[in-house]
Amino acid sequence: MKRAIATLTISSLVLISGTATRAQEGPPEYGMPISAQQASAVAAAAVETMAENGWRMAVSVVDPAGHLVHFEKVDGTQNASIEISMRKAQAAAGFRRPTRVFAQGIANNPALATLPGVVGSPGGVPIVVDGRVIGAAGCSGGTGDQDEIACEAGAAAAQ
Repeated sequence: MKRAIATLTISSLVLISGTATRAQEGPPEYGMPISAQQASAVAAAAVETMAENGWRMAVSVVDPAGHLVHFEKVDGTQNASIEISMRKAQAAAGFRRPTRVFAQGIANNPALATLPGVVGSPGGVPIVVDGRVIGAAGCSGGTGDQDEIACEAGAAAAQ
């Protein structure tokens, strides 16, 4: 039984990371928490991308510990997207990787979905500055791909 659990844990880590080599390297280290000014810039860039594409979404920006720093919701966004955007951001910060990794990993290993804090939908992205995770952005309201595009635009604005 212990061997099965160890194998599941190692398999989950490899799936989360993408490859065995990446699992050995690990995700970027945490840095100083995102500032309110940076978080505002992240949200603004995400909302701009949403507006350009006619997407109605919510965006949450969290610090490395997953605490909310900034939130915005475009008028007309479904109410469920508020919580979903925050959970995507928290998952991306907590695991220091995009939530797309979980969406892909769960298809190969459904047990991955049982890990606390996992969100199996694209749209959560870490915010990395100078090679360190300073927070994460989570977007919800469109397709997973649209959510991810908006949050990636936001994360790029943190530089």
